[in-house]
Amino acid sequence: MSSIDGGQQDVDIDLGGLFRAVWERRTRVLLATACVAVAAFATATMIAPQYQSEARLLIESREPEFSGRNQIAPAGSERVFDESGISSQVQVLRSADLIKQVARNMKLHERKEFDPSAEPSALSDLLVMLGVRKNPLDLPPEERVLKEFDSKLQVYQVEKSRVIAIAFTSKDSKLAAAIPDEMAKVYLSLQSGAKLDSNSEASRWLEPEIANLREKVREAEAKVAAYRASSGLLPTGQTENFATRELTDISSELARVRGERANAEARAKGVRTALADGRAPDTLTDVTGSQMIQRLKENEANVRAQIADLSTSLLDGHPRLKALKSQLEGIREQIRTETRKVLVSLENEAKVGQLREEQVLQRLNTLKAQSAQAGEEEVGLRALEREATAQRQLLETYLARYREATSRTVANATPADARVISNAVVPSTPDFPKIMPITVVAALATLLISCVVIMLGELFSGRALKPVSVAEPDASEQLPAIPVEPESAEPMLALADTEAAEQDRESAGDTKAAESDFSIEFVAAHLLDQNVRIAVSVSPGGDEGSTATVMLARLLAEDGQKVVLIDLSGSACPTRLMAQSSALPGITNLLSGEVAFGESIHADRFSEAHIVPRGDSDPRTAMRGIERLQMIIDALTNAYDLVLIECGPADAGAVSRIARREGTEIILSASSVSEERIVELLTDFGEAGYRNIVLMTGQRESDPDFPDRHAA
Repeated sequence: MSSIDGGQQDVDIDLGGLFRAVWERRTRVLLATACVAVAAFATATMIAPQYQSEARLLIESREPEFSGRNQIAPAGSERVFDESGISSQVQVLRSADLIKQVARNMKLHERKEFDPSAEPSALSDLLVMLGVRKNPLDLPPEERVLKEFDSKLQVYQVEKSRVIAIAFTSKDSKLAAAIPDEMAKVYLSLQSGAKLDSNSEASRWLEPEIANLREKVREAEAKVAAYRASSGLLPTGQTENFATRELTDISSELARVRGERANAEARAKGVRTALADGRAPDTLTDVTGSQMIQRLKENEANVRAQIADLSTSLLDGHPRLKALKSQLEGIREQIRTETRKVLVSLENEAKVGQLREEQVLQRLNTLKAQSAQAGEEEVGLRALEREATAQRQLLETYLARYREATSRTVANATPADARVISNAVVPSTPDFPKIMPITVVAALATLLISCVVIMLGELFSGRALKPVSVAEPDASEQLPAIPVEPESAEPMLALADTEAAEQDRESAGDTKAAESDFSIEFVAAHLLDQNVRIAVSVSPGGDEGSTATVMLARLLAEDGQKVVLIDLSGSACPTRLMAQSSALPGITNLLSGEVAFGESIHADRFSEAHIVPRGDSDPRTAMRGIERLQMIIDALTNAYDLVLIECGPADAGAVSRIARREGTEIILSASSVSEERIVELLTDFGEAGYRNIVLMTGQRESDPDFPDRHAA
């Protein structure tokens, strides 16, 4: 809906009138639709049909059956078919070499369809003569065929797959099916040939490399053998040489000799200790093991037995007993003598073991020096062995790859990494033109365009616009004013003080001059210049002053300011002028806590300004939340450039509660108020502490384009 201030009337679009206008012209619309449909049908019928057929390839890695999993693949045989790999194969299928091969195989240069410029029309010859168009015959026939072939070919990757589709369009249905199959055949042949060429090149390159490596391996192994012989590093196992093995053996021998010597010394010490302590030597293992001592022990036992037998029949002084006792003492002396001999033997054995240990130790030291020298020489030997091993492994790798590449050079040994999964089929119906869809689309487009043209014509002519009536406000719907308790006020920024206003009024001499000086436009300019955020309007003349305040809000909104007007008047005049309905929730509902903050703000009917209406809540209930009024005003200042508060015919004490914030401007909307009354009001506000008041006594200045624009 559109609205015009002043004398111009609000209008709306008459949708019923638009549809009636279309219905009245239905004959012409249907006739135009039928004509276009017939023309489209005839044109589509005369166009030569184009047939399209499609073949599909699956891109996958294919290896011959004899290629085992453990075989070493030749260099470059592994291929990864990711998104970019499939796109690369698409470009291969669109390559000029492949298309030229297909064109030669199928002799496409003999077909007029693929070389239409060979027989140019008169219009084409004229354009060439005028220099507007380049002569197509300047290109070779093969290039012309290639260009026409490429315009009819479509090669694309099927979404989210490794399938490539080859589609071709031709006037000949059989040719449309034959060309995709031929392209797939040539593509597979080229791919297989490329792999075969790769294997042949690998074989030719590997042959001299293998011969060279064999010579290098032989030389490396000869160097290892010569170095081993010259340094005496003869192998005795997989990880040891002769010097290391001999050092290990002599170390074991030294440990054995030291053990034997320690054992001999311990045995000799035991025998010596037993003799020194006077113990019987027959308790020692080395003594009892002597054959001589064993025989002496046997003789001693016999003599003891004889003495025991004779002691029963003879006295101790008998010569026979004395002789036996003397013989027993001699045997014991022999045993002691033999024991000392055993001790000497053990001591000699310990000395021999010590000498053997010294000899073995000397040999060990000699072998240590030799082993250290052998270790240094093994460093060079290992380097030669590593070189020989590396050359040998490389030779074995090359031999394996050579055998693999040689086995792949035979026919059908290297299949292409693709296979045909769908051959092209000869199409039975043309792909273009689709006669019925073209006819239907043309008819619908004509119908819609005709209707739109008729509607636009009705709108521009004004026949589809209807006036909108605005209900006049009812003066009987005035509500009692909200009482506002007085409070201390702060000085306000003003346009002119009381005395200056009085002098200006006296010097002006007439009422029209005063209205020009304090007009609504002048007050609006003052508010913009001073960047006023809160303005309190007092209207001693009642609804006429409130109406001027509404006009001030709309004028500021026209200048691009975000303005909200709070209706605190008793008659609710701003609400009737600006709100869609006087029953909308407003400031009284907000103070009573009945509605949310956003539900109390509404748009003006005739401008971009907003209004917080009077509301329909009980004023006495609203007065209980009057302390929230300043908080509401502060919140609105964060969202709007100017908060304009209309208080109606309030006095200086009543506006003190909302005019206490610093920077708040007081506007005295004194339209149709006598000069005496204005002076009286300025005096009252001056006594209340308000030194500077913005006086607004005139209506809006007349506009030559809109002479009635001053009306609310």
